[in-house]
Amino acid sequence: MPFYNKLVRDHIPEIIENSGKKFSIEILDDTRYIEELKKKSFEELEEYCEAESREDALEEMADLLEIMYTLAEYHGSSIEEVEKIRVQKAEKRGGFREKIFLVEVED
Repeated sequence: MPFYNKLVRDHIPEIIENSGKKFSIEILDDTRYIEELKKKSFEELEEYCEAESREDALEEMADLLEIMYTLAEYHGSSIEEVEKIRVQKAEKRGGFREKIFLVEVED
């Protein structure tokens, strides 16, 4: 039996059960939950970076966004509040659309 030892989406146990396979799960406490969410965000970001097609990239971005929704909720907030902060930062400091690569700043 393969070991995965990773956070999975809520319906994965049901999907595995419906396939006739046996599995074991653990419900995480809050401390471990946030640690695993952070690990999952890196996993999904890496998968995005390795995506070779538009469809794969969008799929991984959707996974990252799902994690962002979950993290916002975990921190007692919402994705709407995160979006407001994003907009404020973009207005004050800009976004990343102009492809500016800072090389050096003289002291």
